[in-house]
This record gives sequence, structure tokens and C-alpha cells, in this order.
Amino acid sequence: MGYPTDYRYTKDHEWIQLDGNRARIGITDHAQAELGDIVFVELPAVGTSVQKGDNVGTVESVKAVGDIFAPAAGTVVEVNDALESTPETLNSAPHEGGWILVLELSDPSELDDALDAAGYESFIS
Repeated sequence: MGYPTDYRYTKDHEWIQLDGNRARIGITDHAQAELGDIVFVELPAVGTSVQKGDNVGTVESVKAVGDIFAPAAGTVVEVNDALESTPETLNSAPHEGGWILVLELSDPSELDDALDAAGYESFIS
């Protein structure tokens, strides 16, 4: 699978789609493939304030549990409630319908160390 070139990526295998001061966040195709069949997603509460690196949720599969980390400081302004009833969306559409949360960023420059698509593909190979 090709990685969207307009996204940024973390070494923790999250993707970030920026829209002004908001960041839509999900797990990468590589992450979902490593986890296997996803059966549960723990979402953060809207209004939660987070710092860069904070655990903001978990993704559980039949073989492992993976943490979701905040790529930057901010406030959770939206979560993908559909994942509560259809967590397998993270397997079938990790970069589209499988988004997990939206952060209102405190300081967008905290994402300056995020990788572009080519850098992420190089990192995982």
C-alpha cells in the first residue's frame, strides 16, 4: 500500500493529516498489518488535554495490544465513535475511515520531526 504523501508519520506508526491547527490521527497500514485482526479500540474522551508522547488510547487485536501516542500537545476535539462498533475499519481502511481522533494542536511545530511518506516507508523497510 502506498502511504498518502500529504500525511506526516511518526516512528510510533501513527499518521497525521494536518488541517490548520487540527491534526487527524490514525495508525498506519504497517501498524495494522503488524497487529492483525483488530477487535477493540479504546478512544480518548473529547476535551482531554494531552502532551506530546502521551498515551491517548489503545488498539487491541487478536494477538496484541498497541498504544496510540499523541504526536503533539493539544486537546482532543473529536473521536471516531464508529470504531467502537466496527474496529475492523482500522484493518480495511487505516488511512481513510480508520482515523482515530482529532487534536486541536497547542504548537504545530511539535510535528516538525514527523516523517514524510518517503521517510516513513524508508523507516519501516
